[in-house]
Amino acid sequence: MSSNATPKQRALVIGLIVIGLVFTAFFGMRVLHAFKKFNGHHPPPPGKVETDVELIRDWMTIPFISRMYRVPEKTLFDAIGIPPFSNHDKSLKDINQDYYPNADGSVLDMVKKTILAHQPPPMPASAPTAVPPLTAPTAP
Repeated sequence: MSSNATPKQRALVIGLIVIGLVFTAFFGMRVLHAFKKFNGHHPPPPGKVETDVELIRDWMTIPFISRMYRVPEKTLFDAIGIPPFSNHDKSLKDINQDYYPNADGSVLDMVKKTILAHQPPPMPASAPTAVPPLTAPTAP
């Protein structure tokens, strides 16, 4: 700034700089939070997606089942009606004991039903093709 700047101008410039720094810090923290969240997203596991829900056992955790059946964790936690924060590393059996102690196996049943509802309908091996009928050539 030049030496003949008024105190009002200096206050305005300092105020704008402070607003810019606050703006940068706010959105910088949002970007940092987004990167932390993105770090947990990995490509889907190679191979076939599991579709048989009868293979789910009560020792499995929600994140394990989520990866195995490619159903979002949030969908499974919402179906059970529990928060994911403190239950992320608990088995289905532990979750059932904590939240539904009088209903043995209810969490396992809810997870199975949710996965079945989330799976897309099976695709046919090949679509039937129509074969046009043979026609005799017309005489000129």
